[in-house]
Amino acid sequence: MADLALRTENTTMLQARSGYSLGEVFSTVFAVMCLIILVVHNAYAVPSYSRQTGMPCATCHYAPPELTPFGRTFKLEGYTFTTKAQVTDDKKDHNAALQLLEAFPLSAVFDTSLTSTKSPQPATQNGNFQFPQDVSLFLAGAWTNHVGSFVQVTYDSQGDHFSWDNTDIRYANHGSKLFGKPITYGITLNNNPTVEDLWNSTPAWGFPFVGSNVAPGPSAGALINGGLAQDVAGIGGYAMWNEHWYLAATVYRSEHIGGVQPNDGVGFAINIRGVAPYWRAAWQTSSKNNYLEIGTYGMHVKSTPNAVTGLMDGYTDFAGDFQYDRTLPQFKNDVLSIRGTYIRENSSLLSTFDAGGAAQIYHHLNTAQANVEYHFGTRFSGTAGLFDITGTADPLLFPQASVAGSANGSPQSNGYTLNASWWPEQNIDLALQYTGYFRFNGAGTNYDGAGRDASGNNTIYVLARFVF
Repeated sequence: MADLALRTENTTMLQARSGYSLGEVFSTVFAVMCLIILVVHNAYAVPSYSRQTGMPCATCHYAPPELTPFGRTFKLEGYTFTTKAQVTDDKKDHNAALQLLEAFPLSAVFDTSLTSTKSPQPATQNGNFQFPQDVSLFLAGAWTNHVGSFVQVTYDSQGDHFSWDNTDIRYANHGSKLFGKPITYGITLNNNPTVEDLWNSTPAWGFPFVGSNVAPGPSAGALINGGLAQDVAGIGGYAMWNEHWYLAATVYRSEHIGGVQPNDGVGFAINIRGVAPYWRAAWQTSSKNNYLEIGTYGMHVKSTPNAVTGLMDGYTDFAGDFQYDRTLPQFKNDVLSIRGTYIRENSSLLSTFDAGGAAQIYHHLNTAQANVEYHFGTRFSGTAGLFDITGTADPLLFPQASVAGSANGSPQSNGYTLNASWWPEQNIDLALQYTGYFRFNGAGTNYDGAGRDASGNNTIYVLARFVF
């Protein structure tokens, strides 16, 4: 533990009537929170990483999933640091060694939520209460001295089944030196580009950290911004040198959980031809109360829609990101975090154009996201974020449809997200989130050609999350 702490030290650091009334929503929120407080007063719940390390959740997280410097080092080193008992066998020569946790590294997350949009989606109820919204099981912890995992399987209440979710299995080696400076390096097996990242400025672990699965969302999004999540399998390597420079590269193939194997591509919009390379570079620095990361990441994909042969679409995503954390000793070491990312996607949709799914071959998409968060210790946090999506208009690629479509074929959407989270216990999160739209799928008013305004998708989302 002391060794890890020393190595970490250097890297430290709403009233519209159509569908709901604000009074009705907040009275429901109050009732749900009061019930939760009564139920969990005596709860004792600890995730598997805490069981493995013997440390509280706040050692690795400002608030999950936001990593502290210690948490970033723990992940970098393959989730393997432990202070707890192991089953060991140090045999040498032709006998294999053994280092195995005595406690099985299993955790669970239970989410229940309430979602209400300003305007109901046609012919559906508003104010959806989901119990549960989803339930996740995690195999998260050390497998050996050098191999550890973050493996997630999630039950989706809408699909009524469990399915594979975010996964990062890695081999890590630390304690070596390169040109006289410390280096940590490893191999990652994962199923979501950016899920292996150490920062909260890239898509997999970026803000908003929670969200509704029933509220409408913009139709346009870059592939690297969640478009390939859990639909690919990748292997790659990474290294942190001199506790400042981070480099990573991974190659991906389409996996299609639930699809036929071998993959024939039928029914899937993205079928990677060859391999799709992902790259990441970042620089970090820290002082006593300040931490800064600046980086870049990207991906190149060649794909055939609904097939594994034929004409191909091409996507190239270039992105930049930053994260700044400021510890405020004058306010009991509260933490102010500022994060942002910009993604530029250039696409050549030859296959989609040939099939009549696009009016032109060449497109681009720009995505900008930024947020600022204040952590009141580990009990409260407040976050405000802005997002903006712009790009090439195409009436075939972004067709007219009620709620989900675009009347003018434009992908433009922008707005803001406000979140307030309360952690009465470090493993219980009660969150209230509001998402507002200025533009949605190309316009502010009648964006879908069916009379729906962008503000009709403004969403109140209430979450209760239990981690144990």
